[in-house]
Amino acid sequence: MTRRPVPGTRRRILQTAARLFGEQGARAVGMQQVVEETGLGKSALYREFTSKDELVSAWVGELHDQAWAQIDSAIARHEGDPARQLLAIVEHAQESTQGSDAHGCTFYNTSAEFRDPGHPGRREAVSHLGRLRERLRALAVAARATDPDALADMLMLIISGLYANAATLGPSGPAARSVAAARILIDQHIPAHVPTS
Repeated sequence: MTRRPVPGTRRRILQTAARLFGEQGARAVGMQQVVEETGLGKSALYREFTSKDELVSAWVGELHDQAWAQIDSAIARHEGDPARQLLAIVEHAQESTQGSDAHGCTFYNTSAEFRDPGHPGRREAVSHLGRLRERLRALAVAARATDPDALADMLMLIISGLYANAATLGPSGPAARSVAAARILIDQHIPAHVPTS
């Protein structure tokens, strides 16, 4: 007779994996370490996730959902002003680097750790970043930017740069200037826009 999983087992595994992957990087953490940290047996872990790749993919997918909920909340405050919504996305990214446990962007980190384009965790990470780029472009179009593609791509570079700099030089280093840089770009590409405050 097959044993039924204990309710909350999957959540417990994902929470533990999220902490370990965030602290040490997903590649560095083995399934045995997840077993030990959760206090579950190997069979319980493998009932929920048949491989580490599947666990990494589930973790990145969950972070994708959380990140979009936060981004949607940040831009909802500026409904009707797409130029201001562009800046709000950069502000949100900068705010997310303020914690002492910030280790850069999970999506960029995961795609760097797992270089095989077919790795499920990398696919999830690349999908998230592609969706962010599309959202920036859609907002740039809505704001009537002179070159929506260029503005979206430059904002992507600011966002990736702020995560990398915050993780290495701290949030008060160059990353602290990311919102100011984004504001200059937005105001240059959307001439009719009243400069953002």
